[in-house]
Amino acid sequence: MKKAVRSSLVIILIISCVLTGCNLQSEKSIYSESQNWAYLGVGENKPVDLFLIAPTVYRGNDNSYNMSLENNKIKEKFIGSLNMERGIYEDNCRMYAPYYRQVGLNILNLKAKEAQPYINLAYNDVREAFSYYMDHYNNGRPVILAGFSQGSQMSLRLLKEFFGQKELDDLLVAAYLIGWRVTEDDINEYPHLKMAQGENDTGVIVTFNSEAPCVQSSIIVPKKTLSINPLNWKTTSEKADKSLNIEAVFTNYKGEIIKEVPNLCGAYIDPVRGTLKITDITPDDYPPILGIFKTGVYHAYDYEFFYQNLKENVKVRIDSWFE
Repeated sequence: MKKAVRSSLVIILIISCVLTGCNLQSEKSIYSESQNWAYLGVGENKPVDLFLIAPTVYRGNDNSYNMSLENNKIKEKFIGSLNMERGIYEDNCRMYAPYYRQVGLNILNLKAKEAQPYINLAYNDVREAFSYYMDHYNNGRPVILAGFSQGSQMSLRLLKEFFGQKELDDLLVAAYLIGWRVTEDDINEYPHLKMAQGENDTGVIVTFNSEAPCVQSSIIVPKKTLSINPLNWKTTSEKADKSLNIEAVFTNYKGEIIKEVPNLCGAYIDPVRGTLKITDITPDDYPPILGIFKTGVYHAYDYEFFYQNLKENVKVRIDSWFE
Protein backbone atom coordinates (compact mmCIF):
# COMPACT_ATOMS: atom_id res chain seq x y z
CA MET A 1 0.00 0.00 0.00
CA LYS A 2 2.74 2.46 0.94
CA LYS A 3 4.58 1.92 -2.37
CA ALA A 4 1.41 2.51 -4.39
CA VAL A 5 0.57 5.67 -2.46
CA ARG A 6 4.11 6.99 -2.85
CA SER A 7 4.05 6.38 -6.62
CA SER A 8 0.75 8.25 -6.94
CA LEU A 9 2.10 11.19 -4.96
CA VAL A 10 5.23 11.39 -7.09
CA ILE A 11 3.16 11.50 -10.28
CA ILE A 12 0.88 14.19 -8.86
CA LEU A 13 3.80 16.33 -7.71
CA ILE A 14 5.56 16.07 -11.08
CA ILE A 15 2.42 17.22 -12.87
CA SER A 16 1.94 20.05 -10.36
CA CYS A 17 5.54 21.17 -10.76
CA VAL A 18 5.27 21.21 -14.54
CA LEU A 19 2.18 23.39 -14.29
CA THR A 20 3.53 25.75 -11.63
CA GLY A 21 7.16 25.88 -12.65
CA CYS A 22 8.56 24.63 -9.35
CA ASN A 23 12.04 23.19 -8.98
CA LEU A 24 12.09 19.45 -9.72
CA GLN A 25 15.62 18.99 -8.42
CA SER A 26 15.90 16.77 -5.39
CA GLU A 27 16.19 18.91 -2.28
CA LYS A 28 15.98 18.02 1.38
CA SER A 29 12.54 18.87 2.71
CA ILE A 30 12.35 21.20 5.69
CA TYR A 31 9.83 18.72 7.08
CA SER A 32 12.58 16.17 7.55
CA GLU A 33 13.45 18.29 10.61
CA SER A 34 11.27 17.92 13.71
CA GLN A 35 11.50 21.64 14.50
CA ASN A 36 9.18 22.32 11.56
CA TRP A 37 6.37 20.28 13.06
CA ALA A 38 4.09 21.53 15.81
CA TYR A 39 2.97 17.92 16.33
CA LEU A 40 5.06 15.05 15.04
CA GLY A 41 3.53 11.66 15.72
CA VAL A 42 1.96 12.77 18.99
CA GLY A 43 -0.06 9.92 20.48
CA GLU A 44 1.34 6.41 20.19
CA ASN A 45 -0.78 3.31 19.66
CA LYS A 46 -3.72 5.21 18.18
CA PRO A 47 -5.54 3.54 15.27
CA VAL A 48 -5.70 6.53 12.89
CA ASP A 49 -3.42 9.39 11.85
CA LEU A 50 -4.53 13.01 12.00
CA PHE A 51 -3.03 15.58 9.64
CA LEU A 52 -4.08 18.85 11.28
CA ILE A 53 -3.59 22.32 9.80
CA ALA A 54 -3.69 25.34 12.08
CA PRO A 55 -5.98 28.36 11.65
CA THR A 56 -4.75 31.92 11.26
CA VAL A 57 -2.81 33.28 14.21
CA TYR A 58 -0.56 35.68 12.29
CA ARG A 59 -1.84 39.21 11.82
CA GLY A 60 0.79 40.31 9.33
CA ASN A 61 2.58 43.64 9.14
CA ASP A 62 3.57 46.29 6.63
CA ASN A 63 6.47 44.15 5.42
CA SER A 64 5.00 40.66 5.41
CA TYR A 65 1.85 38.80 4.44
CA ASN A 66 3.22 35.40 5.47
CA MET A 67 4.24 34.10 8.87
CA SER A 68 7.95 33.45 9.32
CA LEU A 69 8.99 29.99 10.45
CA GLU A 70 11.69 31.70 12.49
CA ASN A 71 9.24 33.70 14.61
CA ASN A 72 9.05 31.71 17.84
CA LYS A 73 6.53 34.03 19.44
CA ILE A 74 4.03 33.46 16.64
CA LYS A 75 4.82 29.74 16.66
CA GLU A 76 3.71 29.62 20.30
CA LYS A 77 0.33 31.02 19.26
CA PHE A 78 0.30 28.60 16.34
CA ILE A 79 0.64 25.56 18.56
CA GLY A 80 -1.80 27.12 21.03
CA SER A 81 -4.49 27.25 18.37
CA LEU A 82 -3.92 23.56 17.64
CA ASN A 83 -4.15 22.72 21.32
CA MET A 84 -7.64 24.21 21.39
CA GLU A 85 -8.78 21.64 18.81
CA ARG A 86 -6.71 18.57 19.66
CA GLY A 87 -9.06 17.23 22.33
CA ILE A 88 -11.60 16.39 19.65
CA TYR A 89 -9.16 14.05 17.91
CA GLU A 90 -6.41 12.95 20.26
CA ASP A 91 -8.21 10.01 21.92
CA ASN A 92 -8.21 8.16 18.61
CA CYS A 93 -5.47 9.75 16.51
CA ARG A 94 -1.72 9.94 16.21
CA MET A 95 -1.29 13.62 15.39
CA TYR A 96 0.81 15.45 12.80
CA ALA A 97 0.65 19.22 12.35
CA PRO A 98 3.22 21.16 10.32
CA TYR A 99 4.27 24.73 10.88
CA TYR A 100 3.65 26.61 7.65
CA ARG A 101 4.02 30.13 6.35
CA GLN A 102 0.35 30.88 6.73
CA VAL A 103 -1.05 34.15 5.40
CA GLY A 104 -1.75 36.93 7.87
CA LEU A 105 -5.01 38.73 8.45
CA ASN A 106 -3.61 41.71 6.53
CA ILE A 107 -4.16 39.67 3.35
CA LEU A 108 -7.75 40.90 3.55
CA ASN A 109 -6.52 44.35 2.53
CA LEU A 110 -5.46 43.00 -0.87
CA LYS A 111 -7.48 42.22 -3.96
CA ALA A 112 -7.90 38.52 -4.72
CA LYS A 113 -5.33 38.50 -7.53
CA GLU A 114 -2.76 40.32 -5.38
CA ALA A 115 -3.33 37.97 -2.45
CA GLN A 116 -3.01 34.72 -4.39
CA PRO A 117 0.82 34.46 -4.43
CA TYR A 118 0.91 34.71 -0.63
CA ILE A 119 -1.84 32.11 -0.27
CA ASN A 120 0.03 29.84 -2.67
CA LEU A 121 3.20 30.22 -0.58
CA ALA A 122 1.30 29.02 2.48
CA TYR A 123 -0.20 26.12 0.56
CA ASN A 124 3.14 25.06 -0.89
CA ASP A 125 4.38 24.50 2.66
CA VAL A 126 1.28 22.48 3.55
CA ARG A 127 1.62 20.43 0.36
CA GLU A 128 5.28 19.70 1.05
CA ALA A 129 4.50 18.68 4.62
CA PHE A 130 1.68 16.39 3.53
CA SER A 131 3.85 14.77 0.87
CA TYR A 132 6.59 14.20 3.42
CA TYR A 133 4.11 12.78 5.91
CA MET A 134 2.67 10.36 3.34
CA ASP A 135 6.09 9.23 2.21
CA HIS A 136 7.74 8.82 5.62
CA TYR A 137 5.11 8.43 8.33
CA ASN A 138 1.78 7.19 6.99
CA ASN A 139 2.71 3.60 6.12
CA GLY A 140 -0.74 2.85 4.75
CA ARG A 141 -2.59 3.95 7.89
CA PRO A 142 -6.07 5.51 7.75
CA VAL A 143 -5.94 9.28 8.02
CA ILE A 144 -8.17 12.18 9.02
CA LEU A 145 -7.55 15.59 7.46
CA ALA A 146 -8.65 18.45 9.66
CA GLY A 147 -8.36 22.15 10.07
CA PHE A 148 -10.14 25.29 11.01
CA SER A 149 -10.57 28.50 8.99
CA GLN A 150 -7.34 28.95 6.97
CA GLY A 151 -6.40 25.42 8.01
CA SER A 152 -9.57 24.11 6.39
CA GLN A 153 -8.92 26.19 3.29
CA MET A 154 -5.53 24.49 2.98
CA SER A 155 -7.03 21.06 3.67
CA LEU A 156 -9.54 21.56 0.88
CA ARG A 157 -6.71 22.27 -1.54
CA LEU A 158 -4.99 19.06 -0.44
CA LEU A 159 -8.19 17.13 -1.15
CA LYS A 160 -8.45 18.68 -4.59
CA GLU A 161 -4.84 18.04 -5.56
CA PHE A 162 -3.93 14.71 -4.00
CA PHE A 163 -7.12 12.74 -3.66
CA GLY A 164 -9.43 11.30 -6.29
CA GLN A 165 -7.10 8.31 -6.60
CA LYS A 166 -8.15 5.04 -5.04
CA GLU A 167 -4.95 4.47 -3.06
CA LEU A 168 -5.39 7.69 -1.10
CA ASP A 169 -9.19 7.77 -1.10
CA ASP A 170 -9.26 4.38 0.58
CA LEU A 171 -7.17 5.77 3.46
CA LEU A 172 -9.36 8.80 4.12
CA VAL A 173 -11.61 8.42 7.15
CA ALA A 174 -12.97 11.97 6.78
CA ALA A 175 -11.92 15.57 6.26
CA TYR A 176 -13.14 17.96 8.94
CA LEU A 177 -13.02 21.30 7.13
CA ILE A 178 -14.68 23.36 9.85
CA GLY A 179 -14.99 27.11 9.36
CA TRP A 180 -14.44 27.23 5.61
CA ARG A 181 -16.74 27.14 2.60
CA VAL A 182 -17.15 24.23 0.21
CA THR A 183 -19.27 25.19 -2.77
CA GLU A 184 -21.18 23.50 -5.56
CA ASP A 185 -18.51 24.83 -7.92
CA ASP A 186 -15.88 22.94 -5.92
CA ILE A 187 -17.86 19.72 -6.23
CA ASN A 188 -18.50 20.21 -9.94
CA GLU A 189 -14.84 20.92 -10.68
CA TYR A 190 -13.55 18.12 -8.47
CA PRO A 191 -16.16 15.32 -8.57
CA HIS A 192 -14.13 13.14 -6.21
CA LEU A 193 -15.00 15.53 -3.37
CA LYS A 194 -17.85 13.99 -1.42
CA MET A 195 -19.88 15.78 1.23
CA ALA A 196 -20.93 13.92 4.35
CA GLN A 197 -24.57 12.86 4.22
CA GLY A 198 -24.83 11.29 7.65
CA GLU A 199 -22.95 10.56 10.87
CA ASN A 200 -20.95 7.52 9.79
CA ASP A 201 -20.07 7.78 6.09
CA THR A 202 -16.34 7.85 5.36
CA GLY A 203 -14.07 9.46 2.80
CA VAL A 204 -16.24 12.55 3.09
CA ILE A 205 -16.04 16.24 3.95
CA VAL A 206 -17.55 17.45 7.21
CA THR A 207 -17.99 21.20 7.26
CA PHE A 208 -20.18 23.98 8.61
CA ASN A 209 -20.02 27.69 9.42
CA SER A 210 -21.90 28.97 12.47
CA GLU A 211 -23.81 32.24 12.45
CA ALA A 212 -26.88 33.95 13.88
CA PRO A 213 -30.14 33.75 11.91
CA CYS A 214 -29.88 37.47 11.05
CA VAL A 215 -26.54 37.18 9.21
CA GLN A 216 -26.81 37.39 5.41
CA SER A 217 -23.15 37.45 4.40
CA SER A 218 -19.66 36.99 5.84
CA ILE A 219 -16.02 36.97 4.80
CA ILE A 220 -15.92 33.19 5.05
CA VAL A 221 -19.24 32.61 3.28
CA PRO A 222 -19.99 35.56 1.01
CA LYS A 223 -22.72 33.67 -0.87
CA LYS A 224 -23.43 29.97 -0.33
CA THR A 225 -21.74 26.89 1.06
CA LEU A 226 -22.49 23.23 1.64
CA SER A 227 -22.86 21.99 5.22
CA ILE A 228 -23.88 19.25 7.57
CA ASN A 229 -25.54 19.85 10.93
CA PRO A 230 -23.30 18.45 13.72
CA LEU A 231 -26.33 17.95 16.00
CA ASN A 232 -28.48 15.67 13.86
CA TRP A 233 -25.95 14.88 11.08
CA LYS A 234 -28.38 15.90 8.37
CA THR A 235 -27.88 18.17 5.37
CA THR A 236 -31.47 19.40 5.32
CA SER A 237 -32.82 22.54 7.00
CA GLU A 238 -34.58 20.56 9.73
CA LYS A 239 -34.07 22.25 13.10
CA ALA A 240 -32.03 20.31 15.66
CA ASP A 241 -33.00 21.00 19.26
CA LYS A 242 -30.36 22.04 21.76
CA SER A 243 -31.02 18.80 23.66
CA LEU A 244 -28.96 17.10 20.91
CA ASN A 245 -25.96 19.28 21.77
CA ILE A 246 -23.99 16.99 24.09
CA GLU A 247 -21.75 19.72 25.41
CA ALA A 248 -20.07 22.90 24.26
CA VAL A 249 -16.48 23.04 25.46
CA PHE A 250 -14.33 26.16 25.67
CA THR A 251 -10.57 25.69 25.92
CA ASN A 252 -7.44 27.80 26.22
CA TYR A 253 -4.13 27.76 24.35
CA LYS A 254 -2.88 24.93 26.55
CA GLY A 255 -5.84 22.80 25.55
CA GLU A 256 -7.25 23.07 29.06
CA ILE A 257 -11.02 23.16 29.46
CA ILE A 258 -12.15 26.47 30.93
CA LYS A 259 -15.92 26.03 30.56
CA GLU A 260 -18.38 23.27 29.67
CA VAL A 261 -22.03 23.93 28.81
CA PRO A 262 -24.37 21.00 28.09
CA ASN A 263 -27.19 21.70 25.62
CA LEU A 264 -25.89 25.18 24.82
CA CYS A 265 -27.57 25.73 21.48
CA GLY A 266 -29.63 24.23 18.72
CA ALA A 267 -28.94 24.64 15.01
CA TYR A 268 -30.37 24.35 11.51
CA ILE A 269 -28.95 24.73 8.01
CA ASP A 270 -30.03 27.86 6.20
CA PRO A 271 -31.66 26.65 2.96
CA VAL A 272 -30.43 29.77 1.12
CA ARG A 273 -26.90 30.34 2.44
CA GLY A 274 -26.11 26.79 3.47
CA THR A 275 -24.61 28.07 6.71
CA LEU A 276 -25.38 26.67 10.15
CA LYS A 277 -27.83 28.95 11.93
CA ILE A 278 -27.49 28.87 15.70
CA THR A 279 -30.50 29.10 18.00
CA ASP A 280 -30.97 29.62 21.77
CA ILE A 281 -28.10 32.11 22.18
CA THR A 282 -27.69 35.79 21.36
CA PRO A 283 -24.84 37.40 19.39
CA ASP A 284 -23.98 39.70 22.29
CA ASP A 285 -23.11 36.67 24.42
CA TYR A 286 -20.61 35.42 21.83
CA PRO A 287 -19.07 38.45 20.12
CA PRO A 288 -16.51 38.15 17.31
CA ILE A 289 -13.03 37.67 18.73
CA LEU A 290 -11.43 39.34 15.71
CA GLY A 291 -12.52 42.70 14.34
CA ILE A 292 -12.84 41.35 10.81
CA PHE A 293 -16.19 39.64 11.49
CA LYS A 294 -19.56 41.28 12.01
CA THR A 295 -21.70 40.63 15.06
CA GLY A 296 -23.53 37.31 14.75
CA VAL A 297 -20.78 35.53 12.86
CA TYR A 298 -19.76 32.79 15.30
CA HIS A 299 -16.68 31.77 13.33
CA ALA A 300 -14.41 31.57 16.37
CA TYR A 301 -16.82 29.21 18.13
CA ASP A 302 -17.38 26.61 15.38
CA TYR A 303 -15.45 23.92 17.21
CA GLU A 304 -16.39 24.99 20.71
CA PHE A 305 -20.19 25.08 20.28
CA PHE A 306 -20.22 21.46 19.08
CA TYR A 307 -17.08 20.11 20.72
CA GLN A 308 -18.42 16.90 22.24
CA ASN A 309 -20.63 16.11 19.23
CA LEU A 310 -17.58 16.40 16.98
CA LYS A 311 -15.44 14.32 19.34
CA GLU A 312 -18.06 11.57 19.37
CA ASN A 313 -18.41 11.74 15.59
CA VAL A 314 -14.68 11.28 15.02
CA LYS A 315 -14.91 7.96 16.89
CA VAL A 316 -18.07 6.94 14.97
CA ARG A 317 -16.44 7.55 11.58
CA ILE A 318 -13.25 5.75 12.60
CA ASP A 319 -15.27 2.72 13.72
CA SER A 320 -17.20 2.85 10.46
CA TRP A 321 -13.97 2.98 8.43
CA PHE A 322 -12.61 -0.14 10.14
CA GLU A 323 -15.87 -2.00 9.63
